[in-house]
Amino acid sequence: MLDKKKIKLGIAPIGWTNDDMPDLGGENTFAQCVSEMALAGFKGTEIGNKYPTKVNALRRALNLRKLKIANSWFSTYLLEKPFYEVEAEFHKKCKFLKAMGAKVIGVSEQSRSIQGQPVPIFGAKPVMSEKEWDVFSDGLNHLGEISKEWYGISLTYHHHMGTVVQTSAEIDRMMDSTDPALVSLLYDTGHLAYCGEDYLKVLRKYIGRVKHVHLKDIRPNDIAEVRRDGLSFLDGVRKGTFTVPGDGAIDFKPVFDIIGDSDYTGWLLVEAEQDPAVADPLEFAIKARKYIKQTAKI
Repeated sequence: MLDKKKIKLGIAPIGWTNDDMPDLGGENTFAQCVSEMALAGFKGTEIGNKYPTKVNALRRALNLRKLKIANSWFSTYLLEKPFYEVEAEFHKKCKFLKAMGAKVIGVSEQSRSIQGQPVPIFGAKPVMSEKEWDVFSDGLNHLGEISKEWYGISLTYHHHMGTVVQTSAEIDRMMDSTDPALVSLLYDTGHLAYCGEDYLKVLRKYIGRVKHVHLKDIRPNDIAEVRRDGLSFLDGVRKGTFTVPGDGAIDFKPVFDIIGDSDYTGWLLVEAEQDPAVADPLEFAIKARKYIKQTAKI
């Protein structure tokens, strides 16, 4: 059972409108998205591509619906760009998040990422050299120091399919090579399950450094088809590889049990990129909320 005083529930806008494939949900407005989030019973959201970029405008829209900003994705290019360029953009994002009251920022290294490329998601992911691991780890530590000292925001690293940190071994190395005081983990059930990793083992191992959680479910038959046919990550999204908790193959009760038995305080964010023309966003948001209430008693 989860503690309502420690845990907040939110949902990502990617089920309504997809940042990487704008045609998915292109007809859905920002107002519809956040209104349906609130209607489904969620209290927070992450930032999507249709959200207002002015603090006052976004704050007003969210206040009307009693929603908070929980987090925002931030792409780093520590292996490809000079650090000062990454740092400048990072400052901008952190400044905006602080103004919105967010306590975490979700970072993902996108150098040579194939998550948005038309190549097979299985077997073509980038791998870092020893030198690149040093550059990457030092860069994360520096960014974590900036977010913590300047903005009071925790850097949480988002492991992701098709990137340099996808597997449990890569998560292990990233965690071992960064400062626990500066770099935390954004734990995502779906991405670990997608690539066949033991997502419960990873959670048990790092729950003390997890500061943000994505609740994402998977459809194994669709993932098997992606693997068999050499499809890309985005092809898989269109097929339906991801879905909301309670609609796929993952049993989230052990996930909730581990979190509930820990000192974790923060957001649990439902995130499931789907085609909204196939998976009605409000219907699936309500389905996820009901499942979490039944399973986690929150």
